[in-house]
Amino acid sequence: MIRLFVGIPIAPPLRQLLSSLGETIPGARAVPEDQIHLTLRFIGEVDPPTFADIKDSLEGLEAGPLTLSIKGTGHFPPRGQPRVLWAGIDPAGDVIILRNRVNNRLSLCGIKPEQRKFHPHVTLARLKQVPPKRVAAFLAANALLHSPPFSVDHLCLYSSTLHPKGALHRIEAVYPLSGP
Repeated sequence: MIRLFVGIPIAPPLRQLLSSLGETIPGARAVPEDQIHLTLRFIGEVDPPTFADIKDSLEGLEAGPLTLSIKGTGHFPPRGQPRVLWAGIDPAGDVIILRNRVNNRLSLCGIKPEQRKFHPHVTLARLKQVPPKRVAAFLAANALLHSPPFSVDHLCLYSSTLHPKGALHRIEAVYPLSGP
């Protein structure tokens, strides 16, 4: 079985900034710089034939390049004990449209759409028993976070292998965004 997701890679200078932000909160486990990305669709574990079908179906994705920015920070879940710190994406609507197109291609392989509401973000850190005051201080200090615009001209199909210190991601296929 292969654990998969579809995502947008983030350029190295911005990855470095985002990873360093995740390191600023004591008790948090920052996402390593080389693992920073924007997940469009977590697929989960699939067998090798489904993996091949997914790779082929995403070849037919019609979507044009995007210009995005990082904007603001937050946490999941929005209520209760925070478990994930994130940086937001602007404009979120463009990313949601791209995600819907990815979902349409995946449905051709029998992959059902997720039922959770999609909130475009980049995960900065995972939290375990971090006091709410620390989370609140982080959010206040980074509320106005805003990156310069960056171009997105491709998305990737990643495999993800779980390890005790976190997941390791590997690019399995790259899909240019050059369509309408």
